[in-house]
Amino acid sequence: MSWSRRRSAARVLTEDMKLTVIGCGYLGATHAACMAELGHDVLGVDVDADKVSRLQAGEVPFFEPGLADVLRRNLAAGRLRFTTDHRDAAAFASVHFLGVGTPQVRRGYGVDLSHVESAIDALTPLVRGEHLIIGKSTVPVGTAAALSQRMAVLTAPGSRVDLAWSPEFLREGFAVEDTLEPDRLVLGTDPDDEDDRAEQVITEIYREILETGVPFVRTDWATAELVKVSANAFLATKISFINAVSEICENVGADVSTLADAIGYDARIGRRFLNAGLGFGGGCLPKDIRGFMARADEVGAGQALRFLREVDAINTRRRSAMVELVADAVGGDVLGTNIAVLGAAFKPESDDVRDSPALNVAGQLALRGASVAVFDPKANDNSRRLYPTLAYAQSAVEACEQADAVVVATDWAEFVHMAPEELADVVRARVIVDGRRCLDAAAWRSAGWRFYAIGGPMRAVPRSPIARRANSDSELPQVATVATPPTR
Repeated sequence: MSWSRRRSAARVLTEDMKLTVIGCGYLGATHAACMAELGHDVLGVDVDADKVSRLQAGEVPFFEPGLADVLRRNLAAGRLRFTTDHRDAAAFASVHFLGVGTPQVRRGYGVDLSHVESAIDALTPLVRGEHLIIGKSTVPVGTAAALSQRMAVLTAPGSRVDLAWSPEFLREGFAVEDTLEPDRLVLGTDPDDEDDRAEQVITEIYREILETGVPFVRTDWATAELVKVSANAFLATKISFINAVSEICENVGADVSTLADAIGYDARIGRRFLNAGLGFGGGCLPKDIRGFMARADEVGAGQALRFLREVDAINTRRRSAMVELVADAVGGDVLGTNIAVLGAAFKPESDDVRDSPALNVAGQLALRGASVAVFDPKANDNSRRLYPTLAYAQSAVEACEQADAVVVATDWAEFVHMAPEELADVVRARVIVDGRRCLDAAAWRSAGWRFYAIGGPMRAVPRSPIARRANSDSELPQVATVATPPTR
């Protein structure tokens, strides 16, 4: 999509809307490039010199569809550049987006805020005059209030640095679209400050987007912080709910995909995120629900979110169930077998293997004595860094050579639409295990394959329109077809 900036006579804080983005990982690099795409002059800042060098050269350090084009276009236009020096940021602009990582702590469910605190500590003492920091990172409730106190100590005499929080809602694989065409904008400001400067700045930055009618939610710090984690907790709950139901379906021979179609017609429920399978992973949902639980405990509301522990447990249990299904498919024990695992990223259109169900299954199979060959169109390199003992292939066909079972663990389009004949002559046994309920089981069975699917039978019934719509717009792996029950 081509975006052009409409010049406005009214400018807030800065006459030419210069912006910085502190932190140039997945969130920050995407945000910096997209803000430049809107026409703003943007400086990205990161402490990782190699990352900065790659971005400045027009190379995206991770896979995100469409981002490289946006990055290179705006580097060439002179609207975007990158640096490792926070002094450059302090001198360049008076509006600063904060997009650093907030990983889970090493021991426990809490959120590691050290990168956020370091960014605030590095920038705040350097600025002079009036500045605004707009947080984008996903943080526990109460973080903005604590950072504001930290900033008050660090701010130079005679200067003023305000803090606002505007959480991101990016889906990996759709990050550019979600930044330039968001379904809502949320802005949280200091509840004790009646100044509307932050709102004026955000309104100006996102003017073209807001003019399209995108909802703009104005609130306080705490509510803005809770919006993101609450949304992710709800989505995680919905996914784990259908996977819990799929466990029952497995035991009684019911079709969870048709069940999901049927309940999805209820407007109060909806069809999105009701796809049974290996469950969720990545760098957001698992981390965010755990951080949400940890923060609830800290503020004395732990009992209110106790159900999220079961949501997390259901999600983890699907991975073990998948390993057992593979073992069943090869005769009860994977020891000494060759297993091809197609997919390593936690979802298609991503190279992210953080908390990936697909890679976890591959690792568990290897620990049980299987010889595992993995292929992912984009995530092989990242997977190799986490699981260097696994074998990695350069194609699906190579991964499946002499395989006793083929496991589809991430529903990349090339796996979903793969013809059984492509693999028939290279495998040792025609056994396929669908971990995403994304294959046409009838086609595989008619080609002489033994077909297994996590979540129970896949019936040969027409797909409903609501299911087809759900397949096109959900972030998580999707159902492509419903086919006949597996032969055991």
